[in-house]
Amino acid sequence: MTRSFLFLLGSSRTGGNTEALARLAAEQLPAGAGQRWLHLDDLPLPDFEDLRHEGDGRYPAPTGHAATLLDATLEATDLVLASPLYWYSVSTTTKRYLDHWSGWMRVPGLDFRPRMAGRTLWGVTALAGAPGDADPLVGTLRHTARYMRMEFGGVLLGNGTRPGDVAGDDEAARQAKTFFTP
Repeated sequence: MTRSFLFLLGSSRTGGNTEALARLAAEQLPAGAGQRWLHLDDLPLPDFEDLRHEGDGRYPAPTGHAATLLDATLEATDLVLASPLYWYSVSTTTKRYLDHWSGWMRVPGLDFRPRMAGRTLWGVTALAGAPGDADPLVGTLRHTARYMRMEFGGVLLGNGTRPGDVAGDDEAARQAKTFFTP
């Protein structure tokens, strides 16, 4: 099976440290692996509204940006959430995207959760601190993968505060070269 990677960029800054690190890792993908890059700021989602306990608890089929993100998500074998570390977790746009999964699991006939099973969830993040500061972010992604019965590929961490700083993180660059290798 040919792998198809969806890179979801969750930074408020285009071309920031997290994106640069994700692109470095993506350069190492095999030639046949598909890549699709989407910036979540370009596809804004409304705040998630929990309707589970209203009416029959079903959600309507997504439309607009939500439908675009849903389709892209389901087309990928590998989902890469590239989010800088914001207050010890993923960015707001990344969290909002994940929140919408709750609704997608309740769209009649979509079978979102069973269809996500077996895919691989990855994370890439830049942070300005100790690697342990990213533990809550890593936990969020690991638990999400487990709940969805996905494989968890891990999180590639890079150090960078100011734009371009991650280019000086030699350890992150070394890890990026084999990050997506099974």
